[in-house]
Amino acid sequence: MSEGPLTGKVVLVTGGGRGIGRAHCLELARQGAAVVVNDPGVGTDGSSGDGSGPAADVVAEIESTGGKAIAHTGSVSAWADVADMISAAVDTFGSLTGVVNNAGILRDAMVAVATEADWDAVIAVHLKGTFAVTRHACEYWRAQSKAGNPIDAHVVNTVSGAGLWGNVGQSAYGAAKAAIANLTVVTALEAQRYGVAVNAISPLAASRMTADVFADRADDPALDPARSSAVVAWLQSAQSSWLTGQILRINGGKLTRIQGFTEAPGAYYAKDGAALTFSELSQAVSWLYGTSPRGLVGPLPAT
Repeated sequence: MSEGPLTGKVVLVTGGGRGIGRAHCLELARQGAAVVVNDPGVGTDGSSGDGSGPAADVVAEIESTGGKAIAHTGSVSAWADVADMISAAVDTFGSLTGVVNNAGILRDAMVAVATEADWDAVIAVHLKGTFAVTRHACEYWRAQSKAGNPIDAHVVNTVSGAGLWGNVGQSAYGAAKAAIANLTVVTALEAQRYGVAVNAISPLAASRMTADVFADRADDPALDPARSSAVVAWLQSAQSSWLTGQILRINGGKLTRIQGFTEAPGAYYAKDGAALTFSELSQAVSWLYGTSPRGLVGPLPAT
Protein backbone atom coordinates (compact mmCIF):
# COMPACT_ATOMS: atom_id res chain seq x y z
CA MET A 1 0.00 0.00 0.00
CA SER A 2 1.44 3.37 -1.01
CA GLU A 3 1.76 6.29 1.36
CA GLY A 4 -1.23 8.56 1.80
CA PRO A 5 -2.33 11.62 3.76
CA LEU A 6 -2.73 9.51 6.91
CA THR A 7 0.65 7.82 6.77
CA GLY A 8 2.07 7.82 10.30
CA LYS A 9 -1.40 8.05 11.87
CA VAL A 10 -2.65 5.35 14.24
CA VAL A 11 -6.43 5.23 14.62
CA LEU A 12 -8.63 3.12 16.89
CA VAL A 13 -12.07 2.36 15.42
CA THR A 14 -14.70 0.86 17.72
CA GLY A 15 -17.36 -1.35 16.20
CA GLY A 16 -14.98 -1.73 13.28
CA GLY A 17 -15.81 -5.29 12.27
CA ARG A 18 -18.89 -4.73 10.15
CA GLY A 19 -21.04 -2.14 8.40
CA ILE A 20 -20.07 1.50 8.77
CA GLY A 21 -17.18 0.70 11.11
CA ARG A 22 -15.65 -1.77 8.67
CA ALA A 23 -15.88 0.82 5.89
CA HIS A 24 -14.13 3.38 8.13
CA CYS A 25 -11.29 0.95 8.87
CA LEU A 26 -10.73 0.14 5.22
CA GLU A 27 -10.74 3.80 4.18
CA LEU A 28 -8.39 4.84 6.98
CA ALA A 29 -5.97 2.10 5.95
CA ARG A 30 -6.35 3.07 2.29
CA GLN A 31 -5.25 6.58 3.22
CA GLY A 32 -2.17 5.25 5.02
CA ALA A 33 -3.21 4.93 8.68
CA ALA A 34 -2.44 1.96 10.91
CA VAL A 35 -5.76 0.78 12.34
CA VAL A 36 -6.83 -0.84 15.59
CA VAL A 37 -10.03 -2.68 14.67
CA ASN A 38 -12.12 -3.06 17.81
CA ASP A 39 -15.15 -5.33 17.67
CA PRO A 40 -16.31 -7.99 20.16
CA GLY A 41 -18.44 -9.60 17.46
CA VAL A 42 -21.76 -9.34 19.28
CA GLY A 43 -25.24 -9.14 17.81
CA THR A 44 -27.02 -5.87 17.09
CA ASP A 45 -28.65 -6.03 20.54
CA GLY A 46 -25.34 -6.64 22.30
CA SER A 47 -25.95 -10.35 22.83
CA SER A 48 -23.20 -12.88 22.24
CA GLY A 49 -22.17 -13.30 18.63
CA ASP A 50 -19.21 -14.65 16.71
CA GLY A 51 -16.41 -13.26 18.86
CA SER A 52 -13.17 -12.25 17.19
CA GLY A 53 -14.31 -13.12 13.67
CA PRO A 54 -15.40 -9.70 12.34
CA ALA A 55 -12.38 -7.78 13.67
CA ALA A 56 -9.93 -10.42 12.47
CA ASP A 57 -11.55 -10.47 9.03
CA VAL A 58 -11.12 -6.71 8.63
CA VAL A 59 -7.50 -6.92 9.77
CA ALA A 60 -6.85 -9.64 7.18
CA GLU A 61 -8.49 -7.52 4.50
CA ILE A 62 -6.31 -4.53 5.37
CA GLU A 63 -3.13 -6.60 5.51
CA SER A 64 -3.91 -8.21 2.15
CA THR A 65 -3.47 -4.81 0.52
CA GLY A 66 -0.27 -3.98 2.39
CA GLY A 67 -1.84 -2.05 5.26
CA LYS A 68 -1.20 -2.28 8.98
CA ALA A 69 -3.87 -3.32 11.47
CA ILE A 70 -4.52 -5.29 14.65
CA ALA A 71 -7.73 -6.66 16.11
CA HIS A 72 -9.11 -5.97 19.59
CA THR A 73 -12.22 -7.71 20.87
CA GLY A 74 -12.81 -5.86 24.14
CA SER A 75 -16.03 -4.07 25.04
CA VAL A 76 -16.19 -0.27 24.97
CA SER A 77 -18.43 -0.43 28.05
CA ALA A 78 -15.69 -2.10 30.11
CA TRP A 79 -13.20 0.40 31.56
CA ALA A 80 -10.28 -2.04 31.63
CA ASP A 81 -10.94 -3.22 28.07
CA VAL A 82 -10.82 0.37 26.83
CA ALA A 83 -7.55 1.06 28.63
CA ASP A 84 -6.15 -2.03 26.96
CA MET A 85 -7.23 -0.79 23.51
CA ILE A 86 -5.15 2.34 23.97
CA SER A 87 -2.18 0.35 25.26
CA ALA A 88 -2.45 -2.10 22.35
CA ALA A 89 -2.27 0.74 19.84
CA VAL A 90 0.75 2.36 21.49
CA ASP A 91 2.57 -0.91 22.14
CA THR A 92 2.07 -2.13 18.57
CA PHE A 93 2.44 1.03 16.50
CA GLY A 94 4.31 3.37 18.85
CA SER A 95 1.55 5.94 19.29
CA LEU A 96 -2.14 6.73 19.01
CA THR A 97 -3.25 9.73 16.95
CA GLY A 98 -7.00 9.26 16.71
CA VAL A 99 -10.14 7.39 17.66
CA VAL A 100 -13.41 6.83 15.86
CA ASN A 101 -16.24 6.07 18.28
CA ASN A 102 -18.59 3.98 16.18
CA ALA A 103 -19.65 1.03 18.39
CA GLY A 104 -23.35 0.72 19.11
CA ILE A 105 -26.26 -1.61 19.79
CA LEU A 106 -30.04 -1.31 19.49
CA ARG A 107 -32.80 -2.39 21.85
CA ASP A 108 -35.75 -0.35 20.64
CA ALA A 109 -38.91 -0.05 22.73
CA MET A 110 -41.61 2.50 23.43
CA VAL A 111 -41.04 4.49 26.62
CA ALA A 112 -44.06 2.92 28.37
CA VAL A 113 -42.69 -0.61 28.00
CA ALA A 114 -38.90 -0.16 27.89
CA THR A 115 -36.97 -2.15 30.49
CA GLU A 116 -34.24 -0.94 32.78
CA ALA A 117 -31.87 -3.59 31.45
CA ASP A 118 -32.35 -2.53 27.84
CA TRP A 119 -31.93 1.16 28.70
CA ASP A 120 -28.74 0.46 30.67
CA ALA A 121 -27.27 -1.72 27.90
CA VAL A 122 -27.79 0.86 25.16
CA ILE A 123 -26.49 3.75 27.26
CA ALA A 124 -23.48 1.67 28.32
CA VAL A 125 -22.33 0.94 24.78
CA HIS A 126 -23.15 4.24 23.10
CA LEU A 127 -22.65 6.89 25.75
CA LYS A 128 -20.37 5.28 28.33
CA GLY A 129 -18.41 3.60 25.54
CA THR A 130 -17.83 6.86 23.69
CA PHE A 131 -16.83 8.57 26.91
CA ALA A 132 -14.55 5.75 28.06
CA VAL A 133 -12.61 5.56 24.79
CA THR A 134 -12.35 9.34 24.55
CA ARG A 135 -11.32 9.67 28.18
CA HIS A 136 -8.50 7.12 27.97
CA ALA A 137 -7.27 8.53 24.67
CA CYS A 138 -7.28 12.08 26.02
CA GLU A 139 -5.40 10.94 29.12
CA TYR A 140 -2.69 9.56 26.82
CA TRP A 141 -2.55 12.73 24.67
CA ARG A 142 -2.53 15.02 27.70
CA ALA A 143 0.43 13.12 29.16
CA GLN A 144 2.25 13.27 25.84
CA SER A 145 1.65 17.00 25.62
CA LYS A 146 2.92 17.55 29.17
CA ALA A 147 6.04 15.59 28.22
CA GLY A 148 6.70 18.12 25.46
CA ASN A 149 5.62 15.98 22.51
CA PRO A 150 3.64 17.81 19.79
CA ILE A 151 0.08 16.52 19.49
CA ASP A 152 -2.18 16.58 16.44
CA ALA A 153 -4.88 14.12 17.46
CA HIS A 154 -8.48 13.64 16.39
CA VAL A 155 -11.64 12.19 17.90
CA VAL A 156 -14.60 11.41 15.65
CA ASN A 157 -17.84 10.52 17.41
CA THR A 158 -21.01 9.12 15.85
CA VAL A 159 -24.45 10.64 16.33
CA SER A 160 -27.68 10.09 14.39
CA GLY A 161 -30.94 11.64 13.30
CA ALA A 162 -32.64 9.89 16.23
CA GLY A 163 -30.41 11.84 18.60
CA LEU A 164 -30.72 15.13 16.75
CA TRP A 165 -34.46 15.09 16.03
CA GLY A 166 -35.90 12.07 17.86
CA ASN A 167 -37.52 8.86 16.66
CA VAL A 168 -40.42 6.78 17.97
CA GLY A 169 -39.26 3.73 19.90
CA GLN A 170 -35.69 4.89 20.34
CA SER A 171 -35.63 6.67 23.68
CA ALA A 172 -32.39 5.08 24.89
CA TYR A 173 -30.62 5.23 21.53
CA GLY A 174 -31.79 8.78 20.84
CA ALA A 175 -30.90 10.01 24.32
CA ALA A 176 -27.43 8.46 24.05
CA LYS A 177 -26.79 10.00 20.64
CA ALA A 178 -28.00 13.42 21.81
CA ALA A 179 -25.68 13.16 24.80
CA ILE A 180 -22.79 12.21 22.51
CA ALA A 181 -23.43 15.38 20.50
CA ASN A 182 -23.00 17.41 23.68
CA LEU A 183 -20.03 15.33 24.80
CA THR A 184 -18.41 16.20 21.47
CA VAL A 185 -18.69 19.91 22.23
CA VAL A 186 -17.51 19.59 25.84
CA THR A 187 -14.51 17.45 24.92
CA ALA A 188 -13.61 19.83 22.10
CA LEU A 189 -13.51 22.74 24.54
CA GLU A 190 -11.34 20.84 27.00
CA ALA A 191 -8.95 19.02 24.67
CA GLN A 192 -8.14 21.76 22.19
CA ARG A 193 -5.53 23.16 24.56
CA TYR A 194 -3.34 20.09 24.11
CA GLY A 195 -3.83 19.59 20.39
CA VAL A 196 -6.92 17.42 20.05
CA ALA A 197 -9.76 18.17 17.62
CA VAL A 198 -13.12 16.55 18.46
CA ASN A 199 -15.96 16.31 15.95
CA ALA A 200 -18.89 14.04 15.15
CA ILE A 201 -20.57 12.63 12.08
CA SER A 202 -24.23 11.80 11.52
CA PRO A 203 -24.25 9.20 8.73
CA LEU A 204 -27.33 7.98 6.90
CA ALA A 205 -26.60 4.40 5.84
CA ALA A 206 -28.00 0.91 5.45
CA SER A 207 -26.43 -1.42 8.01
CA ARG A 208 -27.36 -4.23 10.37
CA MET A 209 -28.75 -1.66 12.80
CA THR A 210 -30.94 0.02 10.18
CA ALA A 211 -32.01 -3.11 8.31
CA ASP A 212 -35.68 -2.69 9.27
CA VAL A 213 -35.74 1.04 8.57
CA PHE A 214 -34.25 0.71 5.09
CA ALA A 215 -35.62 -2.73 4.19
CA ASP A 216 -36.89 -1.45 0.83
CA ARG A 217 -33.69 0.50 0.07
CA ALA A 218 -30.99 -1.97 1.10
CA ASP A 219 -29.36 -1.80 -2.34
CA ASP A 220 -29.58 1.98 -2.71
CA PRO A 221 -26.04 3.26 -3.45
CA ALA A 222 -26.83 6.42 -1.49
CA LEU A 223 -27.09 4.27 1.65
CA ASP A 224 -23.78 2.49 1.17
CA PRO A 225 -22.10 2.31 4.63
CA ALA A 226 -18.89 3.61 3.07
CA ARG A 227 -20.46 6.95 2.12
CA SER A 228 -19.28 8.61 5.33
CA SER A 229 -15.84 7.00 5.52
CA ALA A 230 -13.99 9.61 3.45
CA VAL A 231 -15.32 12.24 5.87
CA VAL A 232 -14.02 10.21 8.82
CA ALA A 233 -10.62 9.82 7.18
CA TRP A 234 -10.44 13.57 6.48
CA LEU A 235 -11.41 14.28 10.11
CA GLN A 236 -8.42 12.16 11.16
CA SER A 237 -6.05 14.18 9.00
CA ALA A 238 -3.99 17.29 9.69
CA GLN A 239 -6.13 19.08 7.10
CA SER A 240 -9.04 19.08 9.57
CA SER A 241 -7.20 20.13 12.73
CA TRP A 242 -8.69 23.63 12.60
CA LEU A 243 -12.22 22.22 12.94
CA THR A 244 -13.49 21.13 16.36
CA GLY A 245 -16.76 20.80 18.28
CA GLN A 246 -18.77 20.29 15.08
CA ILE A 247 -21.23 17.74 13.63
CA LEU A 248 -21.24 16.85 9.93
CA ARG A 249 -24.27 15.08 8.42
CA ILE A 250 -23.66 12.74 5.47
CA ASN A 251 -26.69 11.79 3.39
CA GLY A 252 -25.64 10.04 0.20
CA GLY A 253 -23.38 12.52 -1.58
CA LYS A 254 -24.62 15.50 0.45
CA LEU A 255 -22.59 16.98 3.29
CA THR A 256 -24.25 19.43 5.67
CA ARG A 257 -23.32 21.16 8.90
CA ILE A 258 -25.50 20.50 11.94
CA GLN A 259 -25.94 23.47 14.25
CA GLY A 260 -26.82 22.77 17.86
CA PHE A 261 -29.47 24.25 20.08
CA THR A 262 -29.92 27.90 19.16
CA GLU A 263 -32.32 30.60 20.28
CA ALA A 264 -34.97 31.11 17.63
CA PRO A 265 -35.54 34.64 16.29
CA GLY A 266 -37.83 36.79 18.40
CA ALA A 267 -38.25 37.18 22.15
CA TYR A 268 -41.11 37.98 24.50
CA TYR A 269 -40.28 40.36 27.33
CA ALA A 270 -42.13 40.70 30.61
CA LYS A 271 -43.45 44.20 31.24
CA ASP A 272 -41.04 46.68 32.80
CA GLY A 273 -38.32 44.04 33.11
CA ALA A 274 -40.23 42.15 35.76
CA ALA A 275 -40.40 38.37 36.06
CA LEU A 276 -42.75 36.45 33.80
CA THR A 277 -46.03 35.67 35.51
CA PHE A 278 -48.18 32.57 35.15
CA SER A 279 -51.07 34.63 33.78
CA GLU A 280 -49.10 35.97 30.81
CA LEU A 281 -47.38 32.73 29.77
CA SER A 282 -50.19 31.59 27.46
CA GLN A 283 -49.79 34.83 25.57
CA ALA A 284 -45.98 34.71 25.67
CA VAL A 285 -45.55 31.13 24.49
CA SER A 286 -48.30 31.42 21.87
CA TRP A 287 -46.52 34.44 20.43
CA LEU A 288 -43.17 32.67 20.38
CA TYR A 289 -44.66 29.80 18.35
CA GLY A 290 -46.67 32.05 16.06
CA THR A 291 -50.08 30.95 17.32
CA SER A 292 -51.20 34.06 19.17
CA PRO A 293 -54.99 34.53 19.06
CA ARG A 294 -56.18 37.72 17.38
CA GLY A 295 -56.04 40.64 19.75
CA LEU A 296 -53.12 39.53 21.90
CA VAL A 297 -50.26 41.99 21.99
CA GLY A 298 -46.84 41.13 20.65
CA PRO A 299 -43.57 41.13 22.55
CA LEU A 300 -42.69 44.08 24.65
CA PRO A 301 -39.32 45.77 24.17
CA ALA A 302 -36.54 45.03 26.61
CA THR A 303 -36.30 47.56 29.40
